[in-house]
Order: sequence, then C-alpha cells, then structure tokens
Amino acid sequence: MPTRPVRLVPQGLEVGGRVVPLRAGAVHYWRLDPRDWRRCLEAVRGMGLHLVDLYVPWSVHEIGPGELDFGRRDERRDVAAFLRLAAELDLFAIVRPGPHVNAELTDFGLPARVLWDPACQARSAQGNPVVLPMLPRAFPVPSYASRAFLAEVARYFAALGPVLAPLCYPEGPIVLVQIDNEGAMYFRDGAYDQDYHPDAMADYRAFLQERYGSAAALPAAYARRATGTGRAAGRPPDFADIWPPVRCDAARSDEVVVHLDWAEAQERLLADALGRFGAALEQGGLVGLPTTHNLPPGEHATALCAARVSEAVSLVGLDYYGRASAPTRAAVARRTSELAIHCAGRGLPPFACEMGAGHAPYFPPLAESDSAFVLLVALAYGLRGFNAYMAVERDRWLGAPVDRRGRPRPFAAFWRKLGEAWDRVGLHLLRRRAPVRLVVPRTERRLARVLHAFGPATPALFALAGQGPAEACGEDDLGLGYPLAIEAHEFAERLEQALDARGIPFALVDGDDAQAPLGDASWIVCATSGALGPELRKRLAAARRAGARVTIGPRPARFDAAMQPWGEGRADPLQGVGVELLATTEPALLAAAIDRAVAELGLPRVRCEPEGIFATALEDDAGAARVLFAINPGPDARVARVFVEPAPRQAQDLITDEALTCAGGAIELALAARSVRMLAVG
Repeated sequence: MPTRPVRLVPQGLEVGGRVVPLRAGAVHYWRLDPRDWRRCLEAVRGMGLHLVDLYVPWSVHEIGPGELDFGRRDERRDVAAFLRLAAELDLFAIVRPGPHVNAELTDFGLPARVLWDPACQARSAQGNPVVLPMLPRAFPVPSYASRAFLAEVARYFAALGPVLAPLCYPEGPIVLVQIDNEGAMYFRDGAYDQDYHPDAMADYRAFLQERYGSAAALPAAYARRATGTGRAAGRPPDFADIWPPVRCDAARSDEVVVHLDWAEAQERLLADALGRFGAALEQGGLVGLPTTHNLPPGEHATALCAARVSEAVSLVGLDYYGRASAPTRAAVARRTSELAIHCAGRGLPPFACEMGAGHAPYFPPLAESDSAFVLLVALAYGLRGFNAYMAVERDRWLGAPVDRRGRPRPFAAFWRKLGEAWDRVGLHLLRRRAPVRLVVPRTERRLARVLHAFGPATPALFALAGQGPAEACGEDDLGLGYPLAIEAHEFAERLEQALDARGIPFALVDGDDAQAPLGDASWIVCATSGALGPELRKRLAAARRAGARVTIGPRPARFDAAMQPWGEGRADPLQGVGVELLATTEPALLAAAIDRAVAELGLPRVRCEPEGIFATALEDDAGAARVLFAINPGPDARVARVFVEPAPRQAQDLITDEALTCAGGAIELALAARSVRMLAVG
C-alpha cells in the first residue's frame, strides 16, 4: 500500500506535515452548471472552509448496465475536472463514493437495476424484499450481506478507482474517503425488520459458531427454538438448525440471549460490509488515505456501533440536524460528548460528517438560526470539525449559505465569522474536560432495540423525536421484577439532568468501546439493568483501583452481557474494589448522590443563572479556560450570569466582538431565545 503524507490527528488532518482543521462544505458538482463550479468553490473557500465534500453517486455516473460516464458524454459528470479545480483553488477534498449516498437522490444514488435484482435485496423474516417508503418513490433496499450486491459494488469501485486515484494527495486534493453513508440498513433498522437474506443467515450462523465454538456450547434457549427439520429427537441443534428470532418472544430473562446475539450479529454485519467496501475501494486504487463513515441522528437506537465500525474505517463521525430547542441541546450534548470520548481514545478529531445547513424540502423546515444553534452546541460539547451540508444550493435542498451560481447569501457570513473566530482562538487545539463519565453498556442499547414495542416504527424514529425506551419498549419484566431497558434508561437520563442542572461536565461512554478512556475520570457511573460483561467489569475495576469513584445503578451486576447469571465459578473483578451501588431512579436521591460527589471529589462546575441556561468551557493544554459557550435553548430571551473557575477578567463575543461585563466572579450577558454565544475568556 502506498504511503501518503496524510493522517488524522486530534486537531484535524495532518497534510504534508501541516495541520488542517476539518472545516468542509458539501458541493454536488453533477447538480450544478460546470460554468458555475469555480464561483461555488471560491464561495466555499470564502466561508473559511478548507475542504470541499462531494458525493460520487453511482446512479448518476452509470448510464447503462455497467457503463459509466465521467464527463465524456455530460460535462456535469466530470468529477475529475471538478477536483482539479478544487486543487487549483487550494481546497482539499473529501470524496464519498458510496455505494449508498442518499444525497436526496431517487433510490439514494443506487442504480435501479441493482435495487430490483432479487439477489441484491434485503429480506424480511417472511422472505420478502424490504422496502423503504421514501420520496419521490419507495424502493427495495439492498442487503449489506448479499454477495451479489457486494460484487456489483466492487465492479463500480473498479471503474471509479482509475478516475479518482490519480487525484489523491499529494498528486491531487483528495485527503479523506468516506465509505458508504449512514449505514443504518437504509433506515429499515428495527431489530426484526431485516436482514434474513440467505447470505446474512450464513453470516449469522458463522457469528454464532465463532462465539460459542460448538453447537453443544449454545445456551439452552437456542435448543428450545432450533428449527432444523432433520434434527433427530433429543439431539442438540447444529448451527445449521438455528434460525434467528423474528420478534421478541423471550418469556424469561435467560431467553434474551438469543435476541441479544441477533442484535450484535447485525452490528457485525454492518461493520463487515463497510470493511468489504473499503477493500473494494483499495482494489480499485484508492489506497493509503484515511477513511470515515457517518452515523445518522438516533444512531444509538440502530445497529451501528461506533466501536465496531472503527474496526473498518479510520474515523467515525456523526450527522447533525435539528431545530433549536431544549431537547435538541440535550441530544447534541449527549451524542457529541460520547463521540469526543470515542475519538480521544484513538487520537482522532471529533467530526460532523454532515452538519446541517439548510434542509430537504420534504422534511420539516430548518431556519438558519436552527443550523447555527446545532453547530455551536456541538462545538460546545467537544466537536472539532464539521462538513456544512449543504454549502452550495442545489435541487431538493433549501437554505444553503451559497446559491447554485456561487453567490453567497447572508448566512455565509455566519460561517465566515465562525471560521475567523476558530482560527483566532485555535479552537481545534482546545478540549472540553469531562471528569464525570456516564457509561452505558452496549447490552442496554441492544435491549432497547429488541424490546421495542412498535413494529415498523423503529427505535431510531423514537430517538429522533426525543423519546427512548420508556416510551418505546415493552414493560414485561421477564421474571426479574423490573422492566429491562426502561429502568436503566431512566436512571441515566435523570442523572444527566441533575448533572446538567449543577453545571458539572460529563460525557457518555459506550461500555463496549474498549479504547474510550476511563482512567482520567474522577467519577464513573454505569447505568445497567444488571448486565455487565467481563471486559467492562475489568475496566471499571481498573478505574476504581486508579482512584476514580465507580458507581453502578440502578441494579447490581448480577448478569453477564448476554443476561446470563454471573457465576459458575467466575471471579468478579468488581468484588472487593469498593464499587458503590446507587439503587434508585428517584431524581431527589440521584441529585443527593451528585452533591456528595461534588463535595468529596471537588468536581469542576460551570454554573449558570437563571435555571435553563447552560455553559461549557474549553481548555488549553495547561487546563486554562480559553473559550466559553453560553446556551439558551428556551423560547424566551434571557439575561444570564455564567460562573467559571477561576473567574475570568475579561470576555469577548467571538462572533459579534462585543466586550462583556465580568463582575462578582461571573460573566453577564444577554442571550436571545434559542441561541448560543461563543466567548473568548481570559
């Protein structure tokens, strides 16, 4: 594999020995008149962006079965010319060749001949094609496991590679490659929606064999549901006899293992597909560059697992869209803090692969103030790079900062001012410290998926509406006396609210992300229904021995990650190390536990007055606060006071240049309704 002078670093991309902050803007070349390309790219650069982001849609370039046009017939398809022009204007490039691109294209940028090939289609439990009801028309979605689909993708990448490979840095501007797009099974992501394709079934059984080694080692729950018609009476099932569950039919807690295994197999299916796509891109000639993949909003309710996806790509990023509101602030804070911890353990920049700038016309409208709010909140909670989607207007999109002729609109000034402020304070060099870590074992997220009670309305839809297991999961206790998933979710949510109200910085952590750091935390709280796997137990025990307070709640750790009783002679690493049990979901008791931790551990705080105002501080390497974000997610304008230690002597708004009053240890400032202010402090 060729060595290229491009690598991801915590501050962004290191290209040819210099660090380039990851500020990008999306431009869809094939939707624009090539005579306007230059003006559009100049406008992107004028917004303070260093990279242009572009999809390379399969269906746009395929003009006949297996026949591709890259500008020979239609100059709008000349992606190489567009990239050469970007290089001429000193812009680097992120290319996103799919195979799935969405891009608000009919059929999400996939050729109809591939979608309608039965061998390529994802399958329901009944063996039917799985259809996405999407505008402007519904279509059958591909199977991420289908070998026929993977072969079609490999042929496309083999044709695309010779076009893009000569334009990879240093010969050209391409410095980052995205593999696929929002790989949540084309938004048919319920645990039992799909994929029962024969190739997916083979992968599922291979997963079980790898996990258990032999059919004799399968948990008893599998023997009770094996469907092999040739199986002799009394003989243990073979792996070939196992059919995955088609609904959550567990009657007891020890039967949930079948469903948890199915949920995990889906996570692996997606990561394996991304790995296969990546290998096909390399075989096509795109080698030696870092890769990325974007998780959609509501990702925690899908089969996308950031830790597992990281095995297939260099950088996992998030997509951000939403209206300015209190629920949006909380969701962005939660997602971004988890992304920041995930990236910190890998030395990577927390990146928004899509940061909404405008909206598709068939979705609820987003004002410019909504896009600015979401971006600034994400930066406040740890984001260190973004791709403005869309930077330039095109069909099926409204509200971009630049029109399709390359003329900046007033909204472009916000992005330019943000870029200037970013460079002035070196935002990519600053970090948000989070001494409190709220660990959510992966089992809890799998439980929320398999216990979902609303059929085709997937858990991700509830997550996008700001709802979770309490609203979406069945309440059957499976013989345990408490509702799985719901209770642990309420524990975590109420703990978050109490920490927020006290201004204590915290971050979420995926319990299965072995590279997410815990050793630098002062207090670690693990939200569990009682299930903790051996590796997470070891990590929590190690953090406790290193001096962190470790709390588990609302249930003691009685089970392993598969909800099987912990025992059978297995030593528990958590025994004897002083782990605290917080067996409650009552807000008052959780608040009291937090107050004790503040007093005993000396946790830092960024307090705000009045209630409902939030703030975060970004620190330099020496631990000094350099930038403060003040957030008003409410519907009314407020005059606020923000207290940070040590008290700043001066503060200035980085967007408006307004000097602010610092008195009595606080910064006093006016906050418009549903707004964020970004302040330099010192």
